[in-house]
Amino acid sequence: MLIPQLKTQRLILREWRAEDFDAYAEMCGDPEVMRYMGGKPLSRQEAWRNMAMIVGHWQLRGYGMWAVEESRSGEMIGRIGFWQPEGWPGFEIGWTLRRGYWGRGLATEGAKAVIDYGFRELHQPHIISLIFPENKASRRVAEKLGEKREGTTEVFAMEVVIYGIRREDWQIM
Repeated sequence: MLIPQLKTQRLILREWRAEDFDAYAEMCGDPEVMRYMGGKPLSRQEAWRNMAMIVGHWQLRGYGMWAVEESRSGEMIGRIGFWQPEGWPGFEIGWTLRRGYWGRGLATEGAKAVIDYGFRELHQPHIISLIFPENKASRRVAEKLGEKREGTTEVFAMEVVIYGIRREDWQIM
């Protein structure tokens, strides 16, 4: 499947490559990064399976998480995109960046491009984000994207806050 490439001022959202794995495994093995992503770091083997699952999501659904590359350095810095495995509460946008890239507005920048793609190209009426209540940084990103708190749900036996935005409320910023 051909994965479309999205570009922002500082990022390239692109297909996954085998050479992304070391950076991805480092990100997934970082306890601070994974604190709100299930609570525990992943081993290299678990990170490989996780990356393969993300690639497979594209094949099965026709959309998914992009690998995020910083334009200037060419570094793979994380993932941003859509997630909706079987039984998921909705069409979700998520973001995870390597810790060295936090606090620069990159998650917001990439997520804006992805949400715009979801509304314009995938014709989704509603996009959500599932965020652990303690994850203040991701809650701020959701709010900067125009998402509003819509309630709570349980994912993997843990309570998360649902943020969401409807197509008619979306304005590319």
